[in-house]
Amino acid sequence: MSSSGPLPSAPLPSAIEVEIREFEPGDETAFRQLNEEWIMRYFGLEPSDVEVLANPQKTILDRGGKIFFAVIHGRAIGCCALRRLSESEYEVAKMGVSSGWQGAGIGRKLLEAVIAAGHKMGASRLCLETNHILTPAIRLYESVGFRHVPLERIVPSDYARADVYMEMFLK
Repeated sequence: MSSSGPLPSAPLPSAIEVEIREFEPGDETAFRQLNEEWIMRYFGLEPSDVEVLANPQKTILDRGGKIFFAVIHGRAIGCCALRRLSESEYEVAKMGVSSGWQGAGIGRKLLEAVIAAGHKMGASRLCLETNHILTPAIRLYESVGFRHVPLERIVPSDYARADVYMEMFLK
């Protein structure tokens, strides 16, 4: 991952191409940094964060999941994971966009790539957990078709910060 100097901030000029690509060897640091940036800004790292961010290969990829990156000029500016929960269910997780690029449509591009991958992988349901203070993220999830899980179907989270639960049915 190249990290030579700062990139221009949002809004995204039409001349700049955003590449959405899957995890490659060496992306571990970018995945950790992008997630630590937003988690530490709003909350604090929890044990589950530490485990996943320390070894995304073992905790996400080796279990049948995928990780996607938004890349501009060789530099990762956003990421989103698709964690396999069962043969037909996946969790959208660890989605973060560098603060200078928020509001430029990067999160939407990542989310669309994750949903498309879920379709290809045969998922019937995607789910996610978030927090009520992350209203721009919640609006994004709603805009692409995620719906709030009814209270009686909520499964307790490993994350203390999780208080919003959403899902999308693909089949």
